[in-house]
Amino acid sequence: MSTPERLVVIGGDAAGMSAASQARRRRPDDLRIVAFEKGQHVSYSACGIPYLVAGDVGTPDELVARTPEAFRKLDIDVRLGSEVVAISLDDRSVTVRAPDRTYDEPFDQLVIATGGVPARPDVPGADAAGIHGVQNLEDGIRLLSFLERHHPRRAVVVGAGYIGLEMAEAMIRRGLEVALIDAADQPMRTLDPDMASLVADALRGLGVDLRLSCALEGFDVTGGRVTGVRTAEGTLPADIVILGLGTRPNSALAADAGITVGATGGITVDRRLRTSAEGIWAAGDCVEVFHLVSQRPVAIALGTHANKQGRAAGINIGGGYATFPGVVGTAVSKICSYEVARTGLSTTEAATAGFATFTTVTESTTRAGYYPGAVPITTKIIAERTTGRLLGAQIVGQEGAAKRIDALAVALWHGMTVEEMTGLDLSYAPPFAPVWDPVLIAARKAAEQLATLKP
Repeated sequence: MSTPERLVVIGGDAAGMSAASQARRRRPDDLRIVAFEKGQHVSYSACGIPYLVAGDVGTPDELVARTPEAFRKLDIDVRLGSEVVAISLDDRSVTVRAPDRTYDEPFDQLVIATGGVPARPDVPGADAAGIHGVQNLEDGIRLLSFLERHHPRRAVVVGAGYIGLEMAEAMIRRGLEVALIDAADQPMRTLDPDMASLVADALRGLGVDLRLSCALEGFDVTGGRVTGVRTAEGTLPADIVILGLGTRPNSALAADAGITVGATGGITVDRRLRTSAEGIWAAGDCVEVFHLVSQRPVAIALGTHANKQGRAAGINIGGGYATFPGVVGTAVSKICSYEVARTGLSTTEAATAGFATFTTVTESTTRAGYYPGAVPITTKIIAERTTGRLLGAQIVGQEGAAKRIDALAVALWHGMTVEEMTGLDLSYAPPFAPVWDPVLIAARKAAEQLATLKP
């Protein structure tokens, strides 16, 4: 009887465990799978952490899709508290640092799913108690424990991106006074400035003390705990600080092994998730992906991508054929009753990619105007000046607004023009949309503007 092939997976969250599961499904008998996770949880929703903190999710266990025991029943050897610290391509092994020892584990095939590295500020006091990142489930549990033990009154969130907004909402929901600071001159840098200004207005309307163009300089610390956030504009009092400064691909392990890393900092992979090294795959936030609109590599950390990439890698390891064709950059977030979404390229990104563009902004409502609960929605379209091809879209509104980005993302995926989009057969009923859906209104206005631009 032949010796089973050895598959090692580095990283126990979405990409890694999706790969392991798919490989096991297709090779139930002739593949030995070992998955290393440096934390204490696998296969969980990091995106759900703000809602755990806010109280929408009852317990951390509800964020766990599948436990280590469930994977072990599938004959996947999950080893928690075990960090892979080196990869040897020559020896075909990884070096693992476990709580009780350091050892080498051999592999025939390897999946690198090391995720992202959160940005941490290099300023005085950054290691004080009460300063929390929100990267993994352990972070969320520690943050929740701190809130429940110390009952802070004043929170400062550093970083006004998606995580920063979601954590600001969580603090508001818990009744804290919230200040939100960012070095940029707008929240949510992936939006155009005019759309970002709507987000800024919404934040201030919720009572958030929003400080833009406000650089972090350090933290005041008393008795080992944070008491203030120092900025160029002065010091903000703080009983708790939450960092939402974004992430970068965690690709150092691969780079140190000689595996190719791209200009974005993510591991370079082909459509089947193969790296530059034979028998080594990579998936999730640690890789760079192909943007289908800009036609350039990008690094975008999203659980949707990680799950799809891990699934494709596992199918390929299992002897099947699957690809991950790329992304269009769709994302959605909310803060209390306000929703924000975007897909494709911003105006700046489109110009950087070489497109000549025009833009339109339309105002509408999420339901028929006479139906109770109709609220405003603002939709922006970025299109190619010569052809009318959709290049990007952004939405800011209230309940029922943001998920309309999905229709725009599908149109973008298929290269539709704004003229073609005016004929989309979208659903209509007064509780859900006006007779002209906001997407159709935006497309129609863009098509009308395009007509004036054509020679």
